[in-house]
Amino acid sequence: VLFRGPLGQTTLGPCAMAAPVGQLAVDEYGNPFIILEEQAKKKRLSGLDAHKANILAAKAIADSVRSSMGPRGMDKMVVGPDGDVTVTNDGATILEKMDVNHQIAKLLVELSASQDHEIGDGTTGVVVMAGALLEKSLDLIEKGIHPLRIATGFEKACEVAVKRVEEISKVVDILADEQAALKKAATTALGSKVVSSRKDQLAKISVDAVLAVCDLERKDVNFDLIKVEGKVGGKLEDTCLIQGIVVDKDFSHPQMPKQVKDAKMAILTCPFEPPKPKTKHKLDIRTGEDYKKLYEHEQKYFREQIRLIQESGANLVICQWGFDDEANHLLFQNKLPAVRWVGGVELELIAIATGGRIVPRFEELTADKLGKAGLVREVTFGTMKEQMLIIEECGKSKAVTVLVRGGNQMVVDEAKRCLHDANCCVRNLIRDPRVVPGGGASEMAASLAVLAAADKEQTIDQYSMKGFASALDVIPMALAENSGLQGIAEMAKLKAIQETSGNAWHGVDCMQTGTTDMWAQSIYEACASKSSQLRLATQVVKMILKIDDVLTTSDAIDG
Repeated sequence: VLFRGPLGQTTLGPCAMAAPVGQLAVDEYGNPFIILEEQAKKKRLSGLDAHKANILAAKAIADSVRSSMGPRGMDKMVVGPDGDVTVTNDGATILEKMDVNHQIAKLLVELSASQDHEIGDGTTGVVVMAGALLEKSLDLIEKGIHPLRIATGFEKACEVAVKRVEEISKVVDILADEQAALKKAATTALGSKVVSSRKDQLAKISVDAVLAVCDLERKDVNFDLIKVEGKVGGKLEDTCLIQGIVVDKDFSHPQMPKQVKDAKMAILTCPFEPPKPKTKHKLDIRTGEDYKKLYEHEQKYFREQIRLIQESGANLVICQWGFDDEANHLLFQNKLPAVRWVGGVELELIAIATGGRIVPRFEELTADKLGKAGLVREVTFGTMKEQMLIIEECGKSKAVTVLVRGGNQMVVDEAKRCLHDANCCVRNLIRDPRVVPGGGASEMAASLAVLAAADKEQTIDQYSMKGFASALDVIPMALAENSGLQGIAEMAKLKAIQETSGNAWHGVDCMQTGTTDMWAQSIYEACASKSSQLRLATQVVKMILKIDDVLTTSDAIDG
């Protein structure tokens, strides 16, 4: 493929010209030549083939979570590489645990994660929505419409849809009737989960937890102050809200008092033992006298540490590190209850809640650095004598803990995820008290609005907008199908009701209650969640549509 001319110049033959361009290099005489590295192992998809491959990969991901939508949605069991099993129907968790290799499919996993981080709910809906948009865009590409024109039309349709969703929203008074609106929104979020049988109880716990730590003036909620702790054993109904902090530890000595009233806590990150040299050391003890001296020296350190704690006025010691039996015995003798091996995150939370300071050295311990709590008590669970510490009536902050109980670890983990979704739903309503209907009513109303706008569009974007409207219908159809109803027939009936009555709150009656009015059923969610779903799905679809060439190793495409 390389030809050298009469004057020493190098030219490429016809075979080389047809090959993909590689890396240009120069030999020792200054003659350029091209290195075609591992071209046999490369594979390239371009044009329509690239679009089809990308869209089909993303659609496969969307189809995998479609059946988990709605109150009658099915759960998924994901078995990890180590054999750990997760049973859930939370879209973000399913996609996070799945082993996804295709790069475009990973975009949908990230889409679900971004919805989870920003809103906390609607993670399944946003992926199903993106999958539906990609499916419609493939039909439009095959008609000969340029992918960028499709993306432009989708963006126009998205703005119309978001505007329509905001128009049909209702502003609720979040504190009226004992926070009824917040409880209904949390119940809607919990309705599709494993814990739906106890959704009213968990919704109340969720609302109480968020309101306990939120700042209503700033409309802000600090989720760091809501700790969700799980304990296997007991029933789901035993889940409770504790106005304080739960630490999965017990007092270091079995004879220490099981509760401390008006606790003044010394929060320590220094070990309760004599200092050790940093370098390697060896100590030879040859006589009993030397051993006594060493023992006395060690005791002196312990006594000094306990004296500093007592002088500060502390009556409870919480230590990040462990301490041996000698220190434990001395603490017990001096009537100082102690807790050891408390994690760094829990230690920070205790310090924030009780107004204490984390002290790195005993010499720095003073009365103003102590954390204050009304009551610290140890509780025992079941017959296995599993203990936990509960710190209540904290001095500074309103930190709360939700203690989740369940029959096995999978139920406890899923209940924790469900409570996170419900907490996020309540927080979104505190930030923006507008609600939109569930049951696919918002999507159908938006679909009708986009169709009406498409008929007035004079450019080729009209086709893209109609495709967007058609994609919006996938959500109510999926809800209806998962509930055992005829998807297309149910959606056609509800669209007709919305058009004739002018009430956009008619949605799929998944639970067969007899009414399709979502306001009457109290099925609604935050307006911010629905707007975010539409916008995020449209942005990811636009990104995927702009890719028309995929260069990769053949293994990656074939796999």
